Amino acid sequence: MRAPIGAPIVENQQLATCLDGLCSGKDVKRPVSTYRLQFNAGFTFEDARRLLPYLHALGVSHCYASPILRARAGSQHGYDITNHNEINPEIGTPAEFAAFVRDLKSLGMGLILDIVPNHMGVGHGTNPWWQDVLENGQASAHAEFFDIDWTPLKQDLRGKVLLPVLGAAYGDELESGNLRLNFEAGSFFIAYYDKHFPIDPATYPMLFDAVGDLQSFRDDTTWRETEYPELVAVLRGFRLLAAHTSTDAAEVTDRQRRIPELKQELASIYARSEGFRGLIQKVLQTLNGSPGDPRSFDALHRILEAQAYRLAHWRVSAEEINYRRFFDVNDLVGLRMENPTVFAETHKLIRQMLADGSIDGLRLDHPDGLFNPVQYFTQIQMLYAASHCCGPQPSGAVSPNGIEEDVVSLFGSRSLAQQAPLFVLVEKILEHGEHLPPDWPVDGTVGYEFGNSLNHVFINSRTQRFFTLLYHRFIGGPVNIGTVIYESKKMIMQTSLSSELTVLTHLLQDIANTDRRARDITRALLKEAIRETIACFPIYRTYIDARGTVSDRDRGYIAEAITRAKRRNQNDNPVPFDFLRSVLLLESENGNFNSDQYRKRLRFALKFQQLSGPVMAKGLEDTACYVYSRFISANEVGGSPAQFGISLEEFHNSNIERLHDWPYSMLGTSTHDSKRSEDIRARLNVLSEMPKVWSSQVTRWRRANRAKKRTLSDGRSVPDANEEYFLYQTLVGTWPLEGQTESARKGFIERIQAYMTKAIHEAKVNLSWISQNPEYVDSLTTFITHILAPGTSKRPNPFLQQFETFIRPVQYFGCINSLAQVLLKIASPGVPDIYRGTELYDFSLVDPDNRRPVDYDTRQQLLGDLVHTRSVDENASLCREIATNLTSDRAKLWLTLRALRFRRENRDLFRRGDYAPLFAAGGVREHVISFARRLESQMVIAAVPRFAYTLMKGNVAPPIGSDVWRDCVIEVPGEAGTLTNVLTGKPVEISDGHLLCREVFADFPVALLAKS
Repeated sequence: MRAPIGAPIVENQQLATCLDGLCSGKDVKRPVSTYRLQFNAGFTFEDARRLLPYLHALGVSHCYASPILRARAGSQHGYDITNHNEINPEIGTPAEFAAFVRDLKSLGMGLILDIVPNHMGVGHGTNPWWQDVLENGQASAHAEFFDIDWTPLKQDLRGKVLLPVLGAAYGDELESGNLRLNFEAGSFFIAYYDKHFPIDPATYPMLFDAVGDLQSFRDDTTWRETEYPELVAVLRGFRLLAAHTSTDAAEVTDRQRRIPELKQELASIYARSEGFRGLIQKVLQTLNGSPGDPRSFDALHRILEAQAYRLAHWRVSAEEINYRRFFDVNDLVGLRMENPTVFAETHKLIRQMLADGSIDGLRLDHPDGLFNPVQYFTQIQMLYAASHCCGPQPSGAVSPNGIEEDVVSLFGSRSLAQQAPLFVLVEKILEHGEHLPPDWPVDGTVGYEFGNSLNHVFINSRTQRFFTLLYHRFIGGPVNIGTVIYESKKMIMQTSLSSELTVLTHLLQDIANTDRRARDITRALLKEAIRETIACFPIYRTYIDARGTVSDRDRGYIAEAITRAKRRNQNDNPVPFDFLRSVLLLESENGNFNSDQYRKRLRFALKFQQLSGPVMAKGLEDTACYVYSRFISANEVGGSPAQFGISLEEFHNSNIERLHDWPYSMLGTSTHDSKRSEDIRARLNVLSEMPKVWSSQVTRWRRANRAKKRTLSDGRSVPDANEEYFLYQTLVGTWPLEGQTESARKGFIERIQAYMTKAIHEAKVNLSWISQNPEYVDSLTTFITHILAPGTSKRPNPFLQQFETFIRPVQYFGCINSLAQVLLKIASPGVPDIYRGTELYDFSLVDPDNRRPVDYDTRQQLLGDLVHTRSVDENASLCREIATNLTSDRAKLWLTLRALRFRRENRDLFRRGDYAPLFAAGGVREHVISFARRLESQMVIAAVPRFAYTLMKGNVAPPIGSDVWRDCVIEVPGEAGTLTNVLTGKPVEISDGHLLCREVFADFPVALLAKS
């Protein structure tokens, strides 16, 4: 039941009934499958509308959209939002969005929207809230919106925001004339190329003081009778404004009220007065100085020193920045979403979209960056309930978070984890063995853990030792991945996130100073304890909440981290580590600390959590994954380079756990954050089946390419051995399936050069984004050009000859792995997601490579030929035809089409059906992955080959028929009867609880068998 829009619900029983209705009907709105769309100026709502018939025909139930709110101009991804309450005009108007949603609904489809609660984009002066903070400092209406430390240790930054935006040292930029004062519409600002920084209105009089006596200037220019007195009065008003450091409520309110009035008066005088326009030009000319005359910039320097910000060289950000960022990106500033006003102001448009049914669920970006994630998840559920039970706008008595008090009260009396009405996914990375906290009122994650589980089940773990020894031999010595991750995390805290570490140290020292047992621990020891503990943290973060609740799960992880840190520092004093542990667990040795001490400990614990996550992400994902190159298929977001394959039992157990705990969690195999696409990983996994062949090849390639390396003046050879091994794997994973034109070949080389340039910067071994080395980059890109040069008939390129011979079977069996992954994903418990364009084979690398435009015209043409209704014989014939060319895009599209459509037609079976692992018997039993989904009388069985290269002994042919499968059977205990192969339409018999693999895989290398 729903109240009329705008009609507040005051009776809690009526509200409870509405909420019960939302909860009881929630399963109907959960997606059956999703398709990721990446909106930007090159792909708009209108483009998406034209694509909807194709997506519906493919079998997709919901579009899964990247952020669509106003972002930085030209944004390719939308995660740099500058205004939460406007649709991004670059991707369409509100009317065009409404038309897109209307077309979705007409096809019976829905929309899942990606939103960004952790941070906002502030670059180029496009964020009005941030500009307000820069103009007004602590007196800004938005001063508490952003996670800014207004009282940092450095005295000259008290009451200021450090802005590390300059390309050179501040003094050099100032005296070069690159920081220029401007005036427009009654406001002064500093222009630095395309960036604008407002001037504090309270300092406007200083600008005019710089030109000397205004009365003398008046006498030399033309002013109407009232104009000059008006200017004097306006300047007096500016002088009376409270300072930007004021936090006095009355002063701040008066300042905020007066500034727009005074600016308007200044603009009015400028429009009317020729004399004032001349004065403005004089002010600008005087203050902007003359390059070559350093003293001419003294006045502008004084003005800048009086602002609520300090402009600085970008390199100082690591050590001195005093606002929380998204990782180490300076123009993505952390929001204080724990502030209820911030929640209210950033979710107005989202509430309207929820109320009118435009969106059916949310994907929450980077929740680990939030101060109190579970509080935010709960408020999102409250917002959904309020939008449906009370209307699109808040009404009646409203809490500070913008949600009706009755809704907040009702949620406080319920256990939301079991009945969260809104479909919500969190971008949470779970380490191996880690589980999502069970009390979160969400539906699950975006699927990194599933993607890694699915990937590793196709890696032959028996060859791990061989690959480890080969890697060590290739790079010239052993390397321990645990040490690589540990050292990488420490490096991140010493470089890009050192300022955040300093803030934590300051907070901990303040706590220690009031503890008589800890006050003698020096600042250096406290800092080292924090750094070592975070470096040893086994997961991204813990989830101690604002109430001080510490779960057993979190106690265990903190204890493990402290133990590891102490073990690595056995010669150091253990007292700082023990003290840190007690603070993180909110414990006191004597059980006696006052409320102020408790508050400080709780704040430290919550801030500690906000740092451990980014350190893990930057240290593992963005450093170690580019440093440790043993087998780069494993180097993926949500995975670990230390892992090398899993057993069938582990794969099945993870599916069973998901069905029980998070049945609507997303199943992602490629995402916009993937280091490499699902098809690259599927192909690389073939290497794990051919260790000796691979070893022989890379050794030959190194010899063939040795002469193409360049030695730098410092003696380094480019690429180094690790980079070369990384490159060869990258080429194997991305090599095009078909022959290339000259233009395509050049484009491929440029892609590899760009990717390897990014990879070596991320590794931070020979250079980094901070420590550039153009000579090294040039040497690497030249090496890539030379080894990929086609050669001539008289002088062929031996590397390319060897490579192209080697790659053919790897490509072929990689495609078989890809098809197997597709079917397992679509049939597994959860919500399968298709990342934009990956319904065809896609060999994209990490962004920006995976954000290239998708050729949807080709996809629609291919689908058009495949969707026609066919007879059983025609379907079987088509499958046999496709099986003759499994590297064709038609193979992956056909399988995706048939499996997605079947899932949509049998949604209850896949939503609620049991999961039963099925195991094979016979001589090649280890080459089968199979499971059944059952719901009452319905059953479907998914079956795919595993380690097909080994099964086929390297022979490039599909793993189908009696000669391949011989006596192998899939055991289906307690079942008998006839199943229908969804792909071929042919019947397959269960006899004596067995399925004959030669029948299951008679026409196509994967099978989906249905019993109705």
